[in-house]
Amino acid sequence: MTSDTSARPAAPVQGADSTEPAPSGLGLVHELDRSLRIGYGGTELTRYVYRPWDVQLESPRPYFHPLRTLGGDLVSLYRPHDHVWHKGIAWSLPNVGPANFWGGPTYLRDRGYQQLDNDGATVHRAFDRVSADGGAVEIAHRLDWVTQQGETWFTETRSVRATVQPDQGAWTLVFDTEFTNRTGAAIRIGSPTTEGRENAGYGGLFWRGPRSFSNGTVYTPDAVGRDELMGVRAPWMAYAGRHDDHDRSSTLVFVDEPANLGHPVKWFVRTNVFACVCPAPFFDEEVPAEPGVPLRFRYAVVIADGDRGRDGSGTLAETGRSQLAEAAAVRS
Repeated sequence: MTSDTSARPAAPVQGADSTEPAPSGLGLVHELDRSLRIGYGGTELTRYVYRPWDVQLESPRPYFHPLRTLGGDLVSLYRPHDHVWHKGIAWSLPNVGPANFWGGPTYLRDRGYQQLDNDGATVHRAFDRVSADGGAVEIAHRLDWVTQQGETWFTETRSVRATVQPDQGAWTLVFDTEFTNRTGAAIRIGSPTTEGRENAGYGGLFWRGPRSFSNGTVYTPDAVGRDELMGVRAPWMAYAGRHDDHDRSSTLVFVDEPANLGHPVKWFVRTNVFACVCPAPFFDEEVPAEPGVPLRFRYAVVIADGDRGRDGSGTLAETGRSQLAEAAAVRS
């Protein structure tokens, strides 16, 4: 059984298991102790799958899929055959000491990609808050990072906040994670690039776009381009792609919180082979996770109908920054 719902039509979120559903506002449905479905005005915006069905090889971890615009267009991909561990948007790290919390093979210096018995899992433990008041959906989540050998290396608290900006034809997902090393020694977090593979600095909040988004357009505050923007530093990055079946486009804008380590972040982005974006704080420099010392990262993802161009993407990035600030105020 899989959780691929991309082929299903958008569905209303009202029902007996809804949390404060409202036709004109945000609603939330808790589905079968597996996922949280967020909808707006009868359109499913996303599912947060917190108990995935994935096999160990795919490093089971929570993810957001499907992701849709307010207009109902799908802007994420689930388990593509070329990289079955790619799932919508997920917090995924490939090189965590000797462990892999990304899925699949691990890149090792002078050895290349090797399939090892090291694919860990990010395991749901409890929700501290799940609420929807029509204006925002709030999720507070506790998780453990468990190696393939069953050892808990990190505990994590994360929060998710979804809001809608109907006047902008957009909605915003704020993702906030704080994870702490529970072992007795530092664990170095890196990427294939820190192991020697050029321009493969992926790891972090990773988005995989639909296949029709291949050869899309990438925007930053200073540039418009495609794969040549791999590894640039910027406070935000946007990706605009076209849809099959109809003559429409969508834009996703990823915003790096100014307080994040290494801000402005280096970006992992691809357009040619497939569409993906990842603010990558461990792109080409390992970061030691010291025992008992939390590491925290916060991002906003603004999902909009239409190709907004560089200037319009900049406006959406401002929205993302304001939502990061609002989410921080709510959390405090």
